[in-house]
Amino acid sequence: MEGARKSFGGYEQRPSFMESQAPQGLFETNLPRPNSFSNNFNNNFQNPQIESNDSTRVSTPSNERDLEKYEDEDPIKKDPHRVTYQGYDIYDPNRPKLGLKQRLHHFTWAWWTLIMSTGGLSLLIFAQPYQFPGLRQIGLVVYVITLILFALTASALVARFFMYPGDLKASICHEREGFFFPTFFLSIATLITSTYRYAIPENDETLQWAIQVAFWSYLAVTLIVAVGQYSYVFRRHNLEVKTMMPTWILPIFPIMLTGTIASVVADTQPEFMSVAIVYGGLACQGLGISVSFLMYAHMVGRLMSFGLPSREHRAGLFMNVGPPAFTCLAFIGMSNGLPDNFDFDSNGVMDVHFVRQMAVLGGIYLWGLSLWWWGVAVVAVIHSRPKYFHLGWWASVFPNTGFTLATITLGNAINSKIVLDFAVFMSVCILLTYFFVLYHHIRAVIVQDIMYPGRDEDVVDH
Repeated sequence: MEGARKSFGGYEQRPSFMESQAPQGLFETNLPRPNSFSNNFNNNFQNPQIESNDSTRVSTPSNERDLEKYEDEDPIKKDPHRVTYQGYDIYDPNRPKLGLKQRLHHFTWAWWTLIMSTGGLSLLIFAQPYQFPGLRQIGLVVYVITLILFALTASALVARFFMYPGDLKASICHEREGFFFPTFFLSIATLITSTYRYAIPENDETLQWAIQVAFWSYLAVTLIVAVGQYSYVFRRHNLEVKTMMPTWILPIFPIMLTGTIASVVADTQPEFMSVAIVYGGLACQGLGISVSFLMYAHMVGRLMSFGLPSREHRAGLFMNVGPPAFTCLAFIGMSNGLPDNFDFDSNGVMDVHFVRQMAVLGGIYLWGLSLWWWGVAVVAVIHSRPKYFHLGWWASVFPNTGFTLATITLGNAINSKIVLDFAVFMSVCILLTYFFVLYHHIRAVIVQDIMYPGRDEDVVDH
């Protein structure tokens, strides 16, 4: 911020948005200076028609102190330097309302987190250890809702990119929104597994080829995403550890879920193909968890040196729960998907029983890491609860769904009723969390707390 201070004649305090032209580099270009309004005009101002163009996309300066880190109940009174739009504070409930077209300009890739969470809920219902009549039918309804939400989200994004042609490239290349691009592929992974569970009959040999095509196609595409997106970030962005968020893990997440898909589909494939699918899934799962470990080192360094993320984004810490949980789930599932006569070295030493034992032991090892990250996230959120809704709240659902599925898988593997009972309790918590986040999501859409300039993932905010 030193450059910004010098440009205003050496004043020590930061310049007001209402007094000076914003320096280049802190805000997007072509952002007009906010106009001052008289008190009388503000009192009578009602829902003006606002044209949505590039100037509606405002950015929070990445080097500014994040307002949302204040812990008081009325931060508006504490900080006069808040981001404004058309002269109004973007957190002012009386700010101008936008039409649908203008709001679609801020419909981001992060909306796929809703589909991931809903699809994960359908898988969780299917995997429950204690089934009762009608439970699978409820899961089927949730699966259908997932398909509907997928279609609506895809349509909204297509509409955004059609009406604002530059948004597609800008969104993928954006320092913050770009990290949510892989959530689209995570939604695809959820649909593949839930479709296999609910829509494909058991032992249907005619659809085996379709499952194989879906698996290998997903593996190829997500490998390209994992390599391509990180390569772009390494080349074009200069990110600092103090701004690190768990979303940095997202580009490796889709390829990692290849192992989860393999754990679901391998046991119904012919022997030679099931082994190939398990090998492919294991390689992808190993890649994903290895990169996640590297990211964990940076994440812990950020937390130790610079503290927790801002109040509004602490729910994102739950994202760290996902990689070890899904790896635990995948290891055990893939080992169960191997043929019973599998013998790695044909001498009876590394047979299928040995592999399954090692998978369970490795799964327990990773489950403990997920538990630790879950505890860190819970304490962080309780210590400073968010005031405004962000789509990152869905991180409290999808990764924890994987954690619960891993617990169910472990309970079945070690034949422990206590573990399964605990998994049922976790499932109830996931269900309550889902509806809690869904309520606030719907409310945020209605009152325009999201899909509004400065309030979404298309601005830099740490």
